[in-house]
Amino acid sequence: MLAKYWKKIGLLILLIACIFNIMNKLIDKLSLKDELEASATYVNQKTQEEDKNLDEELEK
Repeated sequence: MLAKYWKKIGLLILLIACIFNIMNKLIDKLSLKDELEASATYVNQKTQEEDKNLDEELEK
């Protein structure tokens, strides 16, 4: 009996695995607030580095 339905059983297992994969990605996704804070921190660091480099060039 198992030999008769092996394709359907395989597709069902594949479907369940895909659903678990999608749900795991949705659940572990970073919140928008955390994403925005990380972006703001990155932009502030880059701006400070550029300002520091500009000040060093002006001192020369």
